[in-house]
Amino acid sequence: MTKKYSTSSVFSYIILIIIAIIFLVPFYVTVITSFKPLSEISISDMWNLPNNISFDGFKVAFSKLGPNLFNSFLLTIPATIISAFIGSINGFAFSKLKFKFSNVIFAIILFGMFIPYQSVLFPLIQFFQKIGLYGTIPALIIIHVIYGIPITTLMFKNYYEEIPDSLIEAASIDGASFFKTYSKIILPISIPGFVVTAIWQFTNIWNEFLFAVTVTSNPDRQPITVALVNLAGSQVVEWNVQMAGALVAALPTLIVYIVLGKYFLKGLLSGSVKG
Repeated sequence: MTKKYSTSSVFSYIILIIIAIIFLVPFYVTVITSFKPLSEISISDMWNLPNNISFDGFKVAFSKLGPNLFNSFLLTIPATIISAFIGSINGFAFSKLKFKFSNVIFAIILFGMFIPYQSVLFPLIQFFQKIGLYGTIPALIIIHVIYGIPITTLMFKNYYEEIPDSLIEAASIDGASFFKTYSKIILPISIPGFVVTAIWQFTNIWNEFLFAVTVTSNPDRQPITVALVNLAGSQVVEWNVQMAGALVAALPTLIVYIVLGKYFLKGLLSGSVKG
C-alpha cells in the first residue's frame, strides 16, 4: 500500500531539509578545507572538493593542540563525574526526603543557573590567586562542578521522583541509612540519569571558553577551546590547519553524542532524564 503524505507533512519535511542543509553547509566547508593543501585554499575554490587529499593540516593541528586536548580531558572528565554524583545525591534528597525549607533550599540552588559568568569572574580570580590555584586545571574543575550542581540536581530530582516512595520507605524500615539507601537502591537504577547528565555536562564543560581563557593564562594549561583561538597565525592564516583543529576539538563531543545520544533524546522526548 502506498503511503500518502498530507500537504502539511510535505511542507514540514521541506522546512526540515532546508534547516538541515543550512546547518550542514559550514560543516561541509570545514571538512573539505581541512583535507586540502594550503595551495588549494581560496575563496573561489571554497566549495570545491580537494584535488589532492592532504593530512598536513591535521598533523600540524594535532601537534599544536595535542597538549591542550589532554588538558580538556583532565578538566572535563573529573568535573562531569563529580558534578553528576553531587547532583545525584542532591536530587535524591530533594525528591524523597521531606525536611524543613527543602523547597526554599532547592530554589536557591536552582538560582545558581541564572548567575551570569561575567559577574563572578573578578572575585573568582581573586579567590584562586589567594589559595594558589589560579591558572590551574583544578581551579577550572572547581568552577564547573559548582556551576554544574544546579542543573544536575534538577535533572536527578526529576528522575528520582519517578521512583516509588514505597521502595525508599521499605529500606528505611529495614534500618538503611540515607547513604546506604542511595548506594544500594538508588545508585544501581540511576544509570540512565547519569548518562543524560554526563552528556549534558561533558558537552557544556568541553565547549566552555570564558572561564578557560580568564582563569588559565598559561598556554600550556589551557583547554583546547582557548588553544584553538590561538591557532590563528598573525600574518598568514593556514585555513586547513584551522579547520582541522576545529574538527579535532569537536570530535570528542561528537563521539559522545553518537555513542550515547539515543539516551539523551529519550530523556528529552519523555520530559525527564529517564532513558
